[in-house]
Amino acid sequence: MSEDPELVVPVDDDDTEIRSGLDRAIAGSTKVLAWAIFAAFAVTVFEVLSRYIFDSPTFWAHETTTFLIAAIFLIGGPIALARDKHIRVRIFYDSVSPQKRRWFDIINSILALAFFGGLSYAAWIMSSKATFTPSGEFRLEGTGTAWNPPTPALLKILVLICCGVMFVQTVLHLVEAIRRKPAATVDASGEQ
Repeated sequence: MSEDPELVVPVDDDDTEIRSGLDRAIAGSTKVLAWAIFAAFAVTVFEVLSRYIFDSPTFWAHETTTFLIAAIFLIGGPIALARDKHIRVRIFYDSVSPQKRRWFDIINSILALAFFGGLSYAAWIMSSKATFTPSGEFRLEGTGTAWNPPTPALLKILVLICCGVMFVQTVLHLVEAIRRKPAATVDASGEQ
C-alpha cells in the first residue's frame, strides 16, 4: 500500500511554546512519567497471565492499574499547559493581530486563575478529608477492598498538587503575557 503524501500530516513537536522554567521542567518530566503507562501495561499483562494461564488471579492488579492511569490523566493537565497545547478556539485566536492575541492571553489567564484557584480550594478540602479523620488523626483514605490501598487519598493529593501547579503556571503565563510586546505587524508586501 502506498501512502499519499497529501494525506500524511507531519507532526512537529518543536512548535510548542515553553514560556517559563517551570514549564520546561514539567515538559521535560514527561520522559520519566511516560513509564507509568508502561507500568500499567505490565501490571495488566501480569494479571491476564496470572488469571487465565496460571488460574491464580491477583487482588491488586486492577486497583494498581486504575491508580496509574488516573495519575497519568491528572498529570496531563500541567503538561498540556506547559506545552501550550490546551484547548483554544483557534478560529478566533489565529485570526486576530498579535496585540489582540496578547489581550486574549491576559483575559484567558485571569479566567484560568479564578478557575484553578477555586479548583485548588476544593482539592484542598477533598484531600484534607482523605488524609485526616474528623478528630484530626492522620489516616489515608483507602479503597475499602480486601487489599485496601490508600490510592483514593493519593489521587486526591495529586489533584491538589496538579491544581496548585497549574495555578502557578498560569500566574507565570499571565506575567509573561502582560510583559510581552506584540510583534510588529507585517503588511502584505512583507514590509514592516
